[in-house]
Amino acid sequence: MRATVHAGEVSAAACVKHETRLAARQPPFAQMPGQLGLTRTFIQSALHNQLLIVPAVHRNLAHWRGRSAEIPSPRLRRCAEEAHAKRGNIEGAALFAILAPAAQCRHAVRALVAFQTAYNYLDVLSELPGDDAVRNSDQLHQALLGALGVRGEQPDYYEYSADRDDGGYLQAIVAECREALGELPSWQAFAPTARVAAARIVDFQSLNLSEAQGGHGAMRAWASEIGPAANELAWWETAAASGSSLAVHALIAAAADPRLDAHDARDIDRVYFPWMGALHSLLDSLVDRREDFEGGRGCLLDYYASSREAARRLARFALHTAEAAEGRPQADSHRVILTAMCSYYLSAPQCRTVEGQTIEAALTGALGRKLRVATALFTAKRFLHSLTGHGFA
Repeated sequence: MRATVHAGEVSAAACVKHETRLAARQPPFAQMPGQLGLTRTFIQSALHNQLLIVPAVHRNLAHWRGRSAEIPSPRLRRCAEEAHAKRGNIEGAALFAILAPAAQCRHAVRALVAFQTAYNYLDVLSELPGDDAVRNSDQLHQALLGALGVRGEQPDYYEYSADRDDGGYLQAIVAECREALGELPSWQAFAPTARVAAARIVDFQSLNLSEAQGGHGAMRAWASEIGPAANELAWWETAAASGSSLAVHALIAAAADPRLDAHDARDIDRVYFPWMGALHSLLDSLVDRREDFEGGRGCLLDYYASSREAARRLARFALHTAEAAEGRPQADSHRVILTAMCSYYLSAPQCRTVEGQTIEAALTGALGRKLRVATALFTAKRFLHSLTGHGFA
């Protein structure tokens, strides 16, 4: 079952507007007005995260770790354990709960952790060898659409998988996400836009194949078809934007605000797709470069002519994102999330390369000194986690 959506349906007009602004040499994000307010939001967000969000994340993660330990199949149990090791991106998903009112924060965190836990698990599952990688990955990732759907019977997500005995683990995650979303006051208005964003992920994950499975040929054709010329994105940038989960996270969290409606949902989606989504996925490719090479998977960054060109494009995506947030609900919070997302990836040990330093310098030029501060904080956090024996991948 394909779930293709066209990038132009969501953001073509916004893309043209943003590119025109850049062509006119719009000042860097670091020089934009309202920096005092942004600093205040940064501090408030950090406190909100530490006092409300992180404790809730720990409770939810402990629940899913315990649940995964009960998976009957040894191979699927190992896949779940590998997915849980990516704790950093689960905490990153939960950070979006800074968009939620305090009264709704726990419901937003439950949904965000469940959705990202499913995403991580499905990502590992889809890399297992099988007879029909595309069909299997597509069917597995229907769970992401299911997680944003209505309560009720779920399909067999393992229909084309060689191993399916997970003891109901995946269906339990989907049910948990649905239940938590049902508590968010604006979810019904936000759900259609969130499902379009999730459909983009399903298509990307189904076509992001290793060389042994066929490589990026089919993904290139698909991305070239859905990415109109108005976007001025290369096919791999369109694919990267489509594969990002950030728009879904933002829509889940913002749906906790009873004052927002379907128009706000579409506006929020435009902040994250395509610009921040492309930046997110390409930074993820930077961190996973060696792992992808060892697994026989292509790296999207390799399609750039040089590291300098990649750095220039990623900096442009960061500026587009900051501009797209202007005038949106909680604009400063979206900019804080942008900085936090970049710093999370740039603090990874895998970025201590010439390529990583080139990209970091370009993004710092675009986003300013706050990126350096946030990257230093994430680096310290990674170090503290290493001392306790717990990774922060």
